[in-house]
Amino acid sequence: MNGDLLLTNCTVVDGRVVTGTGPVPDAAVWVRSGRIAAVGPVEPVRAQAYAAGTVAEHDLTGAYLTPGLVNMHTHLSLSLPGEGGDGVRGMGPHELALYMADGARRTLLSGVTTVRCVAEKDHADFALRRAIDAGQAAGPRIYTAGRALVCTGGHGHGGTETLECDGPDEFRRGVRSQVRAGADLIKVMISGGIAGEHEQIDTPQLLPDELAAVLDTAHAWGRKVTAHAGPAGAIADAVERGLDCVEHGYQLTAPVAAAMAARGTALVPTLLVTRCKDFFDELAVPDWMKSRSLAAGPRHLESFGLAVAAGVEVLLGSDMPPFWPFEGTTATVRELEHMSEGGIGPARALYAGTLGPVRWLGAEPDLGTVKVGKLADLIAMDGDPSADPSAFRTIRWVMKQGRVVRDDRADRSRP
Repeated sequence: MNGDLLLTNCTVVDGRVVTGTGPVPDAAVWVRSGRIAAVGPVEPVRAQAYAAGTVAEHDLTGAYLTPGLVNMHTHLSLSLPGEGGDGVRGMGPHELALYMADGARRTLLSGVTTVRCVAEKDHADFALRRAIDAGQAAGPRIYTAGRALVCTGGHGHGGTETLECDGPDEFRRGVRSQVRAGADLIKVMISGGIAGEHEQIDTPQLLPDELAAVLDTAHAWGRKVTAHAGPAGAIADAVERGLDCVEHGYQLTAPVAAAMAARGTALVPTLLVTRCKDFFDELAVPDWMKSRSLAAGPRHLESFGLAVAAGVEVLLGSDMPPFWPFEGTTATVRELEHMSEGGIGPARALYAGTLGPVRWLGAEPDLGTVKVGKLADLIAMDGDPSADPSAFRTIRWVMKQGRVVRDDRADRSRP
């Protein structure tokens, strides 16, 4: 379906529930030229739509309608250690482009309408973004960091999704090279992690002048910086110097969490990565990685709780491919469930998966809520996600910029 569309028989709910804006039952949403032209009680919206001309109506049969999900930690070219990752690493450029395009399509169909890529191979993410924007490929909106910056031998080194740098000059050049390629943000690895065999989670990997070079250069070019980071000490230094976002944050302390909250540094906790043994088994990752991941799980969850208690802005990001089938749902939805259960609750989880990420990306004028003037990136499901994030398991309808890309009930009615 394209063009003007009147969505009826739905309850509208979005991340504004955290400020007391409750669901709107018996609602309608008029979509015109890819944007939301009206939203509210069905009869006034219907009258407004029909006064403007002929409109196609689509009955959502009692669904809850929300903005599309935003996954802030995505790798469409992910290749972990092990047999599964070896297959991706062995792809030529044409195979890789097709593989990433298929992942993007599956991501969109899963209800994730926007992603933030935080290290992709060969700058293929930029070509994929152009193809999606031009309508040549199906996929979510892509905000990307290009290649992540690492020290020689640092976390993620050795692949074409990272760029090894040493010293302030090289890190400055690294930032500028990603901006030149079209990066919306900069990703830097400031500590070890789960997937590095010859490091530990708490291994510091950047010198103070190198980190300062990344932050100062990126901010001068108007780009935010997010950091792969585990230990509290490395995170504290980066937050003090102006870091915009922390990925993982495995070992936060209460004082560091308080500093993040005070300075507005967000956290994308990726709780899945320390509780996904079945995923690791599926990809045949080595035993050392599985052991490190699972052992880090309790401290990781404690760290998340400290961030929540301190008032840190926490945002949805799975690290696993957003669409990946996992524990009866997708990686994105499972992550959101973990976040809700870990202390933020359902309403805040809805915010963390929609409006919160959109605000961090600077895209609030166009995305994040079901309001007049916003782009019509919408998803429909059977349950109320503001009461239980598991409602996202029932997503059955997806729209991106006014175009319906998934409609399970219509598909079932076709021969």
